[in-house]
Parts: sequence; C-alpha cells; structure tokens
Amino acid sequence: MPSLVIVDRSGAERAVAAGPGLTVMEVIRDAGFDEMLALCGGCCSCATCHVHVDPAFAGLIDAMGADENDLLDGSADRDANSRLSCQIRFTPQLDGMRVTLAQDD
Repeated sequence: MPSLVIVDRSGAERAVAAGPGLTVMEVIRDAGFDEMLALCGGCCSCATCHVHVDPAFAGLIDAMGADENDLLDGSADRDANSRLSCQIRFTPQLDGMRVTLAQDD
C-alpha cells in the first residue's frame, strides 16, 4: 500500500499507509496525529490542516485554488510549499510524499 511520510511539529517523522481516494488530511487524522486539528473537516473553510509539502512532489498535486490561497494568507508559517492537506487528494503517484505539519498559528 502507498505511504505518506508525516513530520510532526517536534520533527519526528513516521510513514503511514495511505489509501487512494483519501485526502492527505484524512490520512494524517486517521493516523492519530493530534496536532492536526482539521476543524472544518475538509471543507476548505479554515487553515488548521496546513502542511508543508516536499517540493519534489509539488508538480504531482493539483494547483492551489483561490479559497485555499486566501486561507493560507492568514498563516505566519506560510511558505512556498504550504498547502491545506484537505485539498490534496492522495494518489498512488504520491507514494512516499513527505509533509510537515505547520506550526500552530
């Protein structure tokens, strides 16, 4: 099964199984990472699932939409690799992708 590598806020990383069809946020939540609040449940109406995506995988995920961009603008931890994990659909091509949980705003 494909995997997603998750780096928590302390820098510890863990690879977890990631089923296709789930969003990266769902994979992280289901793996028990309590740091990921995901308050809106994946509706793209908050930024509590903010992650930094490994740049090597940036070309394999869908482009950021306007709503996602607006929500990320409010984060002090935003960088060029910032995404809302609820907006990234996990696919087999993303096997091994590393995401780092953003610092809490």
